[in-house]
Amino acid sequence: MVKTYLRYEPRRPFGVIGSPTGNAVFDVTGKLSITPALEDVIVWDIKKGMQVARWSDSDNKAEVTCLCRSPNGRDYAVGYSDGSVRLFDIGGHAVKVVLNGHRGRVSALQFDPTGTILASGSRDTDLILWDIIGETGLYRLRGHKDEITGIAFVGSSKHAASALNASSEGYIVTSSKDTLVKLWELRARHCIQTLVSHRSEVWSMAASPDGRLLVTGTSDAELRVWAIDVEKLDRTTEDRSDTSVEAASKAWEAISEYGSIQRTSTSRAIKLMFHASGQFMACLSADKQLEVFRARTHAEIKKKMARRQKRSREKRKKEKAEEHDDEAQANNSDEGDNEDNGALDIAAADELSPFKLIRTNAKAGSFDFNPAESDASTLHRHGCLQILVSQNNNALHMWSVPIPPPGKTTRQANLADPSMSCAVEMPGHRSEPRALALSSDNELIASAANKSLRVWNAQTGSCIRTLECGTALCVLFLPGDQFVVVGTREGNIELFDIPSASLVETFEAHEGKACWSLDVRPDKKGLVSGGADKCVKFWDFELVRDQQSSATTISRRRMTLEHVKTLQMSDDVLAVRYSPDSRLLAVSLLDTTIKVFYTDTLKFFLSLYGHKLPAVTLDISSDSTLLVTGSADKSVKLWGLDFGDCHRSILAHQEPVTAVRFVWGTHYFFSAGKDKLVQQWDGDNFQRIQKLEGNHGDVWALALAKHGNYAVSSGQDRSIRVWDKTEEPLFLEEERERELEEMYDRGLEENLDHSGQLGGEDGDGVEETERAGKATMETLKAGERIMEALDLADDERRKWEAHEEQKRKMPHLTLPPPESNPILQFESISPEAYVLRTIERVRAADLEDALLVLPFSRVLSLMTYINIWAQREWNTPLVCRVLFFLLKTHQNQVVATRTMRSQLNSIRLHLKAGVCLQRNQIGFNLAALRSLRAEWEATATADFFGEEEIQGILDGQLKKRKFTGLKA
Repeated sequence: MVKTYLRYEPRRPFGVIGSPTGNAVFDVTGKLSITPALEDVIVWDIKKGMQVARWSDSDNKAEVTCLCRSPNGRDYAVGYSDGSVRLFDIGGHAVKVVLNGHRGRVSALQFDPTGTILASGSRDTDLILWDIIGETGLYRLRGHKDEITGIAFVGSSKHAASALNASSEGYIVTSSKDTLVKLWELRARHCIQTLVSHRSEVWSMAASPDGRLLVTGTSDAELRVWAIDVEKLDRTTEDRSDTSVEAASKAWEAISEYGSIQRTSTSRAIKLMFHASGQFMACLSADKQLEVFRARTHAEIKKKMARRQKRSREKRKKEKAEEHDDEAQANNSDEGDNEDNGALDIAAADELSPFKLIRTNAKAGSFDFNPAESDASTLHRHGCLQILVSQNNNALHMWSVPIPPPGKTTRQANLADPSMSCAVEMPGHRSEPRALALSSDNELIASAANKSLRVWNAQTGSCIRTLECGTALCVLFLPGDQFVVVGTREGNIELFDIPSASLVETFEAHEGKACWSLDVRPDKKGLVSGGADKCVKFWDFELVRDQQSSATTISRRRMTLEHVKTLQMSDDVLAVRYSPDSRLLAVSLLDTTIKVFYTDTLKFFLSLYGHKLPAVTLDISSDSTLLVTGSADKSVKLWGLDFGDCHRSILAHQEPVTAVRFVWGTHYFFSAGKDKLVQQWDGDNFQRIQKLEGNHGDVWALALAKHGNYAVSSGQDRSIRVWDKTEEPLFLEEERERELEEMYDRGLEENLDHSGQLGGEDGDGVEETERAGKATMETLKAGERIMEALDLADDERRKWEAHEEQKRKMPHLTLPPPESNPILQFESISPEAYVLRTIERVRAADLEDALLVLPFSRVLSLMTYINIWAQREWNTPLVCRVLFFLLKTHQNQVVATRTMRSQLNSIRLHLKAGVCLQRNQIGFNLAALRSLRAEWEATATADFFGEEEIQGILDGQLKKRKFTGLKA
């Protein structure tokens, strides 16, 4: 009989506020923070510190690397480490679109001003433009040699921002780690200018809201500022065939060097960003500094230039006083005139000046300005600049930077220093949780990290208690679940009272050396500790009374630990464990051996050899017959405690094993390692039951519920993950087959990516413009579904054609109709409609790659159905898209096939009529909308206003308040 197991399914992880791999952004109201949390995105209420929503996709396991807010305020683009981009709606908290095109992690995302075009840059050095409305990729631009770090849309004065021409008008500026900044023209899909003056990687880039300035940040202490000439951008499309190459290239240089700004920090600039009002700019450095720069007004720049000219004149007069020669005076006067002319030139440092400096308590990964303060009136009404900072230590902070009121300079306003207004820190550790423990009723989870101990509700994942501790290495619930003990790297054992959230007492246990392991005695009257001082120490639980401070004070009894005895070992102790029957004590040493002692007499019983590196973790089964050890040599060994024989050595992980735990009442055990995996094993037949994937870093700790109802892990990514045991049966053979299928699919995708990269190269190198899609398993499966639908429909049509032929040959006989396919009978649908419905069910972003799967014979069959759809005017937009892509892809074969001419002519005639019908319908709807607007404006008291008009009214209402005092 085949042995069955029960499957473990993951819960949503908790303990992560924001992962350092991505950037956090405000929502459009400025009250919520959209923050990457490993493979999910969490929406936080910043002031309340509460989680509002979590965005996740069940098909995704990759980590979030980039976030971008759409101008419409509803959609958010999320880039992942596997190269995919997903669009989420903040209203429904669901995935709207999945876009696959990159072959590396997405490093930059940017919407165009209309919100209909999304540009994405990746580690694969490609820039891809996506049509958000059509949910498809437009094209891929190639030219960079390293990861793209910044994207900015730059418009021209001729073409206003419009959704109708967003994909073909305008320009894009990109920066990369290859030290280059490139200017791309969307109409020609070509790079028209390259800035090569940087000497190191360009880590960040930002363009001013008015499109006049471009700022780039590198690893040096300067920010380079570039001026964008909009008039030259307008002239790039002019015909210059009659001009020389040098003159044409200079005329196309729309970006010129403007100057540089000195930074306070000397480390690399992680991120640059302009405020939406254009009055401020901020630069985030890698050394805990966020520098805010202020854009001077035109009046302030004039005053500064006047002061500069005054100083120049004073200097010239001083030089004249020292000179007595008339010729020297004349020469000096000429030089002074030259100095005056030079002083009139405005530099970048005159326009952007240092304003405030924010120092964070940890390295920050990203920041964002509050979009609710995008206009000057709201910004000055609030009186401060709100900045969201996402730190690498799993925390979110919002800073308030006071700004000068209108008409006053920074020196005149006498502003206060920036202050942190609110923070989200409670739901996560600042460092990696190194130890886990479960309460006896499996309702509480204790996680210990550097300087912090947190207690969580195992069902809801909410943090109940937060306590300060030392550098924790191990943690343990004491009997009764009211006390928790923590072993620290400093060699102390700290005793905490959970209900009162207080530290009861600290015991110096291991003479300043690390306390690596703790375990409670099976009789629940004491515990044992093992440390790097080569000692195993035994402790008893005691209740003592505090000393009375006065005669009227009633002393209270409290818990404490009393050191009873010490077992001296030959090397550092890494792990200790009691057997559940209280008979044996297992001790793992640094010399790669495991010593087993009798508990009552502490006499030596067994010495277990076999590991090549020290065993850092061990556990004993509930029947006290098996001992499992996990070592840094990546192996797990099972030992019998009767004679000390090694039952089996298993190469369990690809990296060192960090934790092993038995399931109570069974010989099943779990193992965790630095290869980001948690695995379940059968200790009787030595086979792996299942892999528990999901961690994005080394797994440091593992804990199991009493009877294996759920498993908990924590690790380098600061997340705490729970896997629940379900009632779904698991068979080992099916599990192995599933793993082999996944391995085959991954290999197939890698081959497709490799062939796609080779296919993009020609004899001279890589083409600058290519198709935006990427072949994946989803596109392959979609192509197979289309081929199956074509085969089914062709068979059905051949049956009816044969039936009609028989009726024509034998008109005097009444022939029964052919038997239809069961699928078509169940759906009550014709073969042509079935093929169209199959194509409609393919995601718009995957349609072109799915059509590439079809061989040319199936393409000819599909052209037949396209002709039928065009005649019946079914889904004309989709039919046009499929037809144009097939003609563009198979143009040579279609032209060489003479039988296609009549069919193509029929398609052209019928499709033209269908497109004209669509055009007329759209024109009728637009005319109706204009009529409704005219009727509204004629009868209603309120008028239609655009966003620009409303903003102008709000700016006009902003007036300076005057306060007058009253005299008695």
